[in-house]
Amino acid sequence: MRIKYVYQLLVSHISILLVAFVILSLLFANYVENLVYKNKTDELIEYGQTILAKFEADPRRQIATLNQYANVLDARKIYFSVFDQHLNLLTPNIGPLESFELTAKEYSQLSNGETVIIRHEGKRFIQEMSVVLLPYIQRGNLLGVIVLYAPVSGTREMISEVNNYLFITVIIALTVSLLLSWFLSKLHVNRIQRIREATSMISSGNYNVHVPSSSFDEIGDLGNDFNEMARKLKNSNEEIESLENRRRQFMADVSHEMRTPLTTISGMIEGLRDDLIPEEEKMKGISLMNQETKRLIRLVNENLDYEKIRSNQVVLTKETFQLQEVLEVIQEHLSLQAEDKNNRIKLDVPKDLLVFADYDRLMQILINITKNSIQFTENGTIWLRGKVGKDLTIIEIEDTGSGINPADIEAIWHRFYKADLSRTSNPYGEFGLGLSIVKKLVQLHDGEIEVESEEGKGTIFTIQLPVK
Repeated sequence: MRIKYVYQLLVSHISILLVAFVILSLLFANYVENLVYKNKTDELIEYGQTILAKFEADPRRQIATLNQYANVLDARKIYFSVFDQHLNLLTPNIGPLESFELTAKEYSQLSNGETVIIRHEGKRFIQEMSVVLLPYIQRGNLLGVIVLYAPVSGTREMISEVNNYLFITVIIALTVSLLLSWFLSKLHVNRIQRIREATSMISSGNYNVHVPSSSFDEIGDLGNDFNEMARKLKNSNEEIESLENRRRQFMADVSHEMRTPLTTISGMIEGLRDDLIPEEEKMKGISLMNQETKRLIRLVNENLDYEKIRSNQVVLTKETFQLQEVLEVIQEHLSLQAEDKNNRIKLDVPKDLLVFADYDRLMQILINITKNSIQFTENGTIWLRGKVGKDLTIIEIEDTGSGINPADIEAIWHRFYKADLSRTSNPYGEFGLGLSIVKKLVQLHDGEIEVESEEGKGTIFTIQLPVK
C-alpha cells in the first residue's frame, strides 16, 4: 500500500505529540492530585495539633475546647473525634465517623508518638475521606487518639475541574499542532517534490534545471548538491556533444587527408606498373609516394601515441640536463620551417638553468608547441625562454602570431581540436592531436601548462616543471 509522504510526516508528528501530551497530562494530573491531598492532610494535621495543644494545656475544659473547634471546623467540612487508647469514642460524634479499626502498624506508630495519615480509603470508613490520626501521649503512654477527617468529595470536584481544563488545553494544543504539522509537512514535501520533478527532467535529457537551495537545513543542502550535479551533467553533456562533433570533423579530416595521399600513391603505382611515367619523372614520383606514405604513418603514429599517453602506458625516464641544449636543438631543427614563413626563432635562457624531465618527451612537447607557433605566425618572432621559479623550472614559448580567440583557449587542449580547420599543412600535429598530447605529457611530468593569448598580438605557452 502506497502512503504519501506528507501523511507519513503528519502521522509521525501527531503521534509523537499525542504520546507526549498523554504522558504529561497523566503526570500533571497525578501531581495536582497529590498536591491537593497533601495540602488537605497538612491542614488537618495543623488543626489537630492545635486541638491537642489546647487539650493538654487545660484538661478541665476539654468539652468546651472541643465544641469551640467543632463549630469552626464544621464550616470547612472538617470533622474530628476523640477516642481513648481502646478506640472508644470519648466525645460526642460530630461527623460521619463513629468507630473504626486500626491496623497493628498504625497502632504501633501512634504508640510511638507518630502521626498517621490515611488517604481516601472508602473501604474502612463509611465514605471516602482523608483521615489524620494524632496520638495523645502522657509519660510515654498512649492515652487517646484525636481523629480529624474530611470527605474527599470537594477535593475530587476540584481535581476533576483541573482535569477538565487540562483536557481542553490538550485539545487546543493538539489542534494547533495538527495545523502547524500539516503546514510544515506540506512545505517539506513541496521542496522534495521540486527536486523530484527536476530529477525527472534530467532523466528525460533536459539539464537546464535549477531548484531552490539554501544552507538552512539538509533539504537545502540537497538542493545545492542537486544543482551542482545538474551543472556538471550539463557540462559533461555539452563536452560529449562537442567531442562527438569534433570526432565527426576529425573523421572527415582524416578521410580527406588519407584519400589524397592514397590516391596519389595509387596513381603513381599504376603509372609505374603500366610504364606511363617517363623515365626522368620516375624518381620524382617515387619521392612523392615516399612523402605521402610518411604522412600516413604520422597520422597513425599520432593516434597511437595519444592513446598510450592517455592510458598511462608511457614510462618516463627523467634526468637532469641543461635546458639551453634542448632549446638550441629545437632552434636548429625548426629554423628552416620558420624561414619559410619569414619567422625568427630566438633564445633567452641562462646557460646554467637545469631541467628535470624525460629528454625525448620534453623535446616532443617543445617541438609541438614551437611548430604550432610557427604555423600561426608570419613575418614574426618566436621566443624560447627559460626561467628559474620557486622549486620550478619555467619554460615559455611566445610568438607574435595571429593569437587565439579567448573562447577557444580552453578547447585547444581537447582531442581532435584544430584552431584553423583550413590549415593542414603542418607536418606535426596536423590532425588536431598535438596540444592534447602536450598537456598529457606535461601532467605526466607532474607539471602545469598554461596559455595566454590575444587575437592579433600573439600567444604565450608557459610550462612549469618541478625540479628534482
